[in-house]
Amino acid sequence: MSTALTAEHDAQPQSTVTPFEFRGDGAEFFKIWIVNLLLTILTLGIYSAWAKVRSNRYFYSNVYLEGESFRYLAEPMQILLGRLIAVAFFAVYILAAQLSPLVGGVLIILLTIATPFLVIRSLAFNLRMTAYRNIQFRFDASYGEAAMALLVWPVLGVLSLGLLYPYAMLKSHQFLVRNAAYGTTPFGYEATTWAYGRIFLYFLGILVVVGLFYLVFYILFPPALIIVMAVGYVVAFGYFTVALTNLYYASAGLGVHGLSADLEMPGYLQIFLTNALFIVLTLGLYLPFAQVRMARYRAEHIYFLANGSLDDFVAAERRQVNALGEEMGEVFDFDIGVV
Repeated sequence: MSTALTAEHDAQPQSTVTPFEFRGDGAEFFKIWIVNLLLTILTLGIYSAWAKVRSNRYFYSNVYLEGESFRYLAEPMQILLGRLIAVAFFAVYILAAQLSPLVGGVLIILLTIATPFLVIRSLAFNLRMTAYRNIQFRFDASYGEAAMALLVWPVLGVLSLGLLYPYAMLKSHQFLVRNAAYGTTPFGYEATTWAYGRIFLYFLGILVVVGLFYLVFYILFPPALIIVMAVGYVVAFGYFTVALTNLYYASAGLGVHGLSADLEMPGYLQIFLTNALFIVLTLGLYLPFAQVRMARYRAEHIYFLANGSLDDFVAAERRQVNALGEEMGEVFDFDIGVV
């Protein structure tokens, strides 16, 4: 753990720092992955719903917090139903666009309008199907909140030539976290626009430096241009990913409890670059090993800051959830890859 993070924890002695742990194994997951791939191909994609469930159950069950693992509760038919709806809509769109470009355009507009609703349903499904110590997570947001976070603010970020994009990203993260809950306890998210703006400024600064190096090598040694650009952009996007991830978890909280992360550039880039190299060299067969390596690294650098006993908190949460008598309901996955 970094010195800065340790100092922060020392300043709050009432918090117990508990790291997440990932116990998965690349060779073990490779067996699941290759079977999923083959059966998905043989069934023309139908098995993809079962493949997603098997993969998610493997990863969720290998993420541990205080000796207890998470669980993925979804059934393949729920996911298959959502995918069949998506395929049906796509088929209708293709047919309509062939018959009338105007109708196709109208369908695109309708899909854009429906996107916030679909995102809410997808997030609600994925969190509802996630459980820790037999308590499910939840997500509940209004259409207006989703429309602002997913459509309005990103568009304004583009129209402002990027000036409003840090604020747009802040609003997006607030939407994702503040509308989520563990049982009956909502998550919170406290961050400033400047925290996001600072990350964007550093990111742009790295890109400017890369551009300067490009000009120098363009004049002095043109053959090295590709290497300079590749290294520069990898460093820039590596910094952006690490800084944004650390800010995201440092700003999130669950009731009186907190989260934190201390991903570091050297470690993250080493895993990212070696994963990319081995995936290319093995024609994609290293992908499951790469996913396990990255999951383990991220888990080792993310912490839960328990203000008091986590056991007491979970027990109290279980009593409140049981008191609600809430059923799971007829939910299914739109699988639109929001997060």
